[in-house]
Amino acid sequence: MADPLSQLLWLSHEIGREERGLALPGEGSVSARLDAGYFGIRASATALNDAHADHTCRCDLKEISGLIDSQGADAVDLHAALNRTVVGHHSRPTIEALFHAWLLQLDGVNFVAHCHPEGCLQILCSPAAERFAEYRMFPDEILSTGPQSALVPYYEPGAPLAREIRAKVNLYVRRSIGRPPRLILLQNHGIIALGSTPQNVLSTVLMAEKAARVFVGAARLGGPTFMTQPMVMRIDNPARTRR
Repeated sequence: MADPLSQLLWLSHEIGREERGLALPGEGSVSARLDAGYFGIRASATALNDAHADHTCRCDLKEISGLIDSQGADAVDLHAALNRTVVGHHSRPTIEALFHAWLLQLDGVNFVAHCHPEGCLQILCSPAAERFAEYRMFPDEILSTGPQSALVPYYEPGAPLAREIRAKVNLYVRRSIGRPPRLILLQNHGIIALGSTPQNVLSTVLMAEKAARVFVGAARLGGPTFMTQPMVMRIDNPARTRR
């Protein structure tokens, strides 16, 4: 499973496993950085759990990320522009390719997964979304999802959502001394996980869903009780506290 396309298909199947409840058939998207400025992404109208090579599109990173700032273009125009970026066969990329292309150009990001886990959505469709993004409850949550998550308010999928993701991730990078988030939370929508390997991305997704279940359960018992910032930073970067 050394080549990026095989890794992309593996990640697609893992995210799409029905018993995990992360994405129903037709939901979600996964992408991988390829060679020479291209990336692979799930084609539109395909299922993550049944993906094969013909269900992926090879697209130009810079061309698609350049579409994020399209102003006034309707959905038909935007889909046509996306289709022109595809290399090879004629599968059509999902509209989510816009934010995938931008995220895959961040340092250390080779794979991206977007899905709609039920536990996370319970929180993201509630007033508790900001606390879930800002605070951490247990050590493995920190190790897999980072010290905080970037929280993006609801925007219509396409260029508006991609622009808001870019703005919130850039803000996170400035605040975290150059590091992109491992987990992006989309209010009333779902989650995005970023990583250098497909295994890292899957771990982030699974841990986000576990943390969501813990958060909801702790809320029923009068919590959650969050870890303090010094605790979080010590676990996130042990060397920082050894001076």
